[in-house]
Amino acid sequence: MPYLAVILFLPWFLLLGSLYWLFPRQPRTARRKGFDLAVLAVAFVLSFIGMQWGYALGAADVGTGAIWKQVLATLVAYGAFLFVLTLAVPLRGWWLSRG
Repeated sequence: MPYLAVILFLPWFLLLGSLYWLFPRQPRTARRKGFDLAVLAVAFVLSFIGMQWGYALGAADVGTGAIWKQVLATLVAYGAFLFVLTLAVPLRGWWLSRG
């Protein structure tokens, strides 16, 4: 089941996404809301793509056990999600200062 990584990490993704959405509390403009929604959507999509890629990479290696497909898929999905949010924090400040 290649989607197990997203199913198991969905609560953690929701928590991290909520923290990204809520902080800092001000300014809460439509421009910021649009940026944040776009970032969270990109983070989830890249995480989903990374999960599929990680699972396929783990499945291609015949010498590993069945659990490692899930482990690799989870690590890649989590890494992609954090990568997008990490890039978005300084970009959000830059984006908001422009307008």
